[in-house]
Amino acid sequence: MLRGRRFMNKYIPTIGLEIHAELKTVTKMFCHSKNDPDEERPNVNVCPVCMAHPGTLPVINYEAVKHVLKVGVAVSGELADFTEFDRKNYFYPDIPKGYQLSQYKYPLVKGGTLNGVAITRVHLEEDTATSLHEEGDYSLVDFNRAGVPLMELVTEPVIHSAKEAGDFARELQLLLRYLGASDANMEKGEMRVEANISVNQESGIKNQELGTKVEVKNLNSFRAVERAVEYETNRQAEILESGLEVEQETRGWDETKQKTFSQRAKEESHDYRYFPDPDLPKLVLSEIPEFSSDAIRRSLPELPWEMRKRYLAVYQMRPDAVEVFLQDEFLRAMFEGTAKLAQGDLKLIRLIGNYIVSDIVGLLRDADVHGRALNFKTDGFIRLMQMVKKGLVSSRGAKDILKEMYLSGNDPEKIAQQKKLLQKSDAGELKSIVKEIISSNPKVANDYKSGKESALQFLVGQGMKASSGSANPEVLREILLESLK
Repeated sequence: MLRGRRFMNKYIPTIGLEIHAELKTVTKMFCHSKNDPDEERPNVNVCPVCMAHPGTLPVINYEAVKHVLKVGVAVSGELADFTEFDRKNYFYPDIPKGYQLSQYKYPLVKGGTLNGVAITRVHLEEDTATSLHEEGDYSLVDFNRAGVPLMELVTEPVIHSAKEAGDFARELQLLLRYLGASDANMEKGEMRVEANISVNQESGIKNQELGTKVEVKNLNSFRAVERAVEYETNRQAEILESGLEVEQETRGWDETKQKTFSQRAKEESHDYRYFPDPDLPKLVLSEIPEFSSDAIRRSLPELPWEMRKRYLAVYQMRPDAVEVFLQDEFLRAMFEGTAKLAQGDLKLIRLIGNYIVSDIVGLLRDADVHGRALNFKTDGFIRLMQMVKKGLVSSRGAKDILKEMYLSGNDPEKIAQQKKLLQKSDAGELKSIVKEIISSNPKVANDYKSGKESALQFLVGQGMKASSGSANPEVLREILLESLK
């Protein structure tokens, strides 16, 4: 365990993030090879262009450029007028060309903010191949991923906590999914986070004097991002406190040991010898009407933070419930469709939201309940919610009906009839039950008349039992109160 935690009231971390996301396109960035992240056979989605055969020429993927521009407009960044692609030169087995096509001086997007964090730039490049390290002294390379369009977003060094770093990455993932730009599944490597971390005392931060920067790679989950930032912050604080200096380097994250480890000295931009790619045309985006800020803005869907604000303001929903809908497209569509059928009845809409977040989510996550999500139809669900609101079924009964709807897809009314879950509200029928309950429990009735409020709840329970749970508890309670006067 690092002792650096003791010093964290003395040192402040400064974090900048570099996030790569594979974009959803039919083909790769500069060729017609298929972009298929789910392909398990090695080296099938390849061609002479992405394998860098002599004499081949790259062609820019229109949709990949558009995806990055959408991100730029969404975060209120400045779209480039002039942009170009550069060769980032380094030699590694997963780079078939001996260089990576990327953007250096003229990125597609500059500036912007997301989740309160300032963004430096967003640019477009091609992904590398996948190295598979086998047992023994050799590695294999799968080139299916080589040349896949890759968005890189770089933040300013303005993040000061592990939680803030994790929250930014989560919000970016949400944005990419809403825009349809990327699935951004971290467990599949479709979104990868690198954190540049330094620590300094508060006085240094105020004077914009940052500590020595250490880059941490191999962060493939939000939890890993947060834990790596926290570990590295504590490690650097301990080094400084002992009178030593932090070395600028690239470190990896060991998920098993929950610690960072040294990989290599940190490269600088001049190490890559960037220069404009001579095989690709320069782009003047103002000459492409579909790439104008106004055209891109008109194509955007409702953004996550806009939806979050609407749910909180219009539906007055709990923040944790809002996040459930933001994260799950099926649940969000279920809520939106059913809420529309509620025709502005806010009480009914809140009821809809509560049942989805608690009961439907519970059923979908219960591995022992084998139903189909598509059995939940908005027209059947709204009828069930109306039955609950009108008191035709109890809360307990509604849960049972929902489970049967999930299993069979039957209508809620049919299920309620078959399972005898419709509540009895007929006063005449319930009065006879109340009369029998009071007659059978004279002492409890007298206790209530003497001021013992809990006695009433006991009598209500006896009434529910006598009706096999079919009595409307509110109506039953009202009749009991009248009879006990």
